[in-house]
This record gives sequence, C-alpha cells and structure tokens, in this order.
Amino acid sequence: MSKKCNKLHQWFNDLKRLKFPFNEKEIPLNGIYILFEKGEFAHNTDRIVRVGTHTGNNQLRSRLKQHFIKENKDRSIFRKNIGRSLLNKEKNPFLEKWELDLTPKKSKEKYGGSINFNKQKEVEKAVTQYIQDNFSFIAIPVDNKEKRLQFESKIISTVSLCDNCKPSQNWLGHFSPKNKIKESGLWLVNELYKQKISNEELKELISITQSKNLKV
Repeated sequence: MSKKCNKLHQWFNDLKRLKFPFNEKEIPLNGIYILFEKGEFAHNTDRIVRVGTHTGNNQLRSRLKQHFIKENKDRSIFRKNIGRSLLNKEKNPFLEKWELDLTPKKSKEKYGGSINFNKQKEVEKAVTQYIQDNFSFIAIPVDNKEKRLQFESKIISTVSLCDNCKPSQNWLGHFSPKNKIKESGLWLVNELYKQKISNEELKELISITQSKNLKV
C-alpha cells in the first residue's frame, strides 16, 4: 500500500464535500478538484476516481459546471467518458456517433447531418443524471497555474500507482472502451503512472487546506 496515497485519501475525505446541487460560491475561482463516486472505496474510505483542474484564469467553477450541468460532451472529456461507458454497457451503436467532436466547424459540417441529435440529447441527459447522482467532490484553492497542473499530475500518478486503489466489480468504468480507464480505475487517460507526489508537495498541499480551513 502506498503511504502517500493513503495519506491523500484520509486527508481529502476529511475536507468539506460538495455535490449537486452545489453553491458555486463555495468553489474557489482557481484550484484543483478531487472526485469521489458512490460505491467506490479504498484505504477504508471513499476512493478518488478523478483529479482535475483548469488552464484559464478563474475557471474552476466553470469547469465543474461543464462536468455536472452543461450538456455538451465535447466541452468535457469526463462527460464524454461517462457517456462512452453507458453506451458501451448497452452495446449501443450510437457510441460511434458519440465519439465525434462537433466543436470544429469542419467537423460539424462533415458529420452533423449523420447524427440523431434527439438521441444525443437523450444520452447527454443520462450522463448528467449519472454524474449528479453518483459523484461528489472537494475543491482546493491553488491560484498558480503551474502549481495546479503539478498537483494534478502528481496526485493522479500517486493514485494510479497504488495497488490498494482498485475499482469495485460494479464500477461503470469497467465498460469503458478506453483501456487506460479500465486498467487504472480512474476516469482519466492522462498523467497516469508518472511521478508520485513528494513529501514536500504533500505537506504543501495539506498546508493549503489547513490555511483555508477546508476541514469539515
């Protein structure tokens, strides 16, 4: 068992937890978020299933709304991955269309006519329902962009490299067409199995939560 991963889980699980419907004023403008999912446990507590942040300034609230509320899978890879798993679980052929990114104008012109947008809205609503019903999160304020990305990467790697952090048999991610999601037990494909968080970074992260009084 990874002592650092255990420490992260114990510490994060003691911080103030938010879930839908959340008050966005309780979310910092800049920072990282840690997602937990119903039915998922590790280190005798709720298991971390996703870590994320944002690149633009003051965009953490917007990023979380893109995940939890705004029904556009092309603006949230998290939503896209939940949809992939829901569709794949049903062996639904619409998965092929769900994969298409219609954000670029050329893509919309090329593929728009072949997509059943009523079906897409139906899947988007199912994704929203699943996320709002099953996920909760903590948000840790980190103003510096470089530091946010560093914490995000190190936490993801620490969790993905931990033998104790395994998904339950009923975890939706087992149906993901993305092998990295199935293998890691995380709703992520990037920053896996890289460099673990250092003792100094762990202390810094804990110090931030203490200074902001984020404990329950």
